[in-house]
Amino acid sequence: MTGNQSRVRLGTSDLSVHPLSLGGNVFGWTADQQQSFAVLDAYAAAGGNFVDTADAYSAWAPGNTGGESETVIGDWLRSRGNRDDIVIATKVGSHPEATGLAAATIKSSVEGSLRRLGVDHIDLYYTHRDDDTPVEEFVTALDELVRAGKVRAVAASNISAERLAEALSFAEREGLAAYVAVQPHYNLVSRGTFEGPLAEVVAEHGLATVPYYALASGFLTGKYRPGGPGVDSARAEGATRYLAEPRGPKVLAALDEVAADHGVEPATVALAWLAARPTVAAPIASARTVDQLPPLLAAAALTLTPAQTALLTDASA
Repeated sequence: MTGNQSRVRLGTSDLSVHPLSLGGNVFGWTADQQQSFAVLDAYAAAGGNFVDTADAYSAWAPGNTGGESETVIGDWLRSRGNRDDIVIATKVGSHPEATGLAAATIKSSVEGSLRRLGVDHIDLYYTHRDDDTPVEEFVTALDELVRAGKVRAVAASNISAERLAEALSFAEREGLAAYVAVQPHYNLVSRGTFEGPLAEVVAEHGLATVPYYALASGFLTGKYRPGGPGVDSARAEGATRYLAEPRGPKVLAALDEVAADHGVEPATVALAWLAARPTVAAPIASARTVDQLPPLLAAAALTLTPAQTALLTDASA
């Protein structure tokens, strides 16, 4: 893959991104700074420019407090001098010391993210998960960040169709910065988390979809098999539960078949299927090591036939 890899427009924004977003959840968690820099270097060298993180990453890890991923990414940007080449997405609302979407939380949290990232603006700023804050409050707070030049565009992760529609309607009515993208849990073994009312609101308003858990915590890489060997991974428990569901093994069989047709890995096929879904701009996948990256990046160059798409879609129904 070359540095001139095609870009996709992110919804109604002016952001142009690589069709694979690199997940930053592992940086400062299962990947130390040296490993993280190596993965980021390899992704950028392959033409990648869309890095996803959150102020909460990785507060769940022993000894971490949140903000570790942003700090690693910020150190990388500074050491490589490539800030203008990278579209940085981060999130607000789930840091253990700054939860929720109250205006005051958004205003203080963005300053922490800017400081850790070492940047003067964030390209895409997500509300990490919805709460009971009135849309008028958080939409107005986000708009102020855009007007102040601290954020270029705003987006929503983990939001219902109803709240998304309400937020978009309020922003339009008041002439405020509106969400340009959503980041839902969505993959071949978790379709109901996006398809349906939420997907319809996204399509109706011309938003982009940037799915997380695109590989179902590694399950869709094919390394977890019925009766197969255990996998040494922090996410193994989350991935193996899909084997107990009827569709899990069916999806793996379909992935194997299509992967064999193209001479690629199952992960490549799973991401290509997702990338071809309506409104999807760039699935998010993370790599702990450089050798995990090529099958992820290869998805951008893989076009599935209608028959292959149908096989996967039917297996995952």
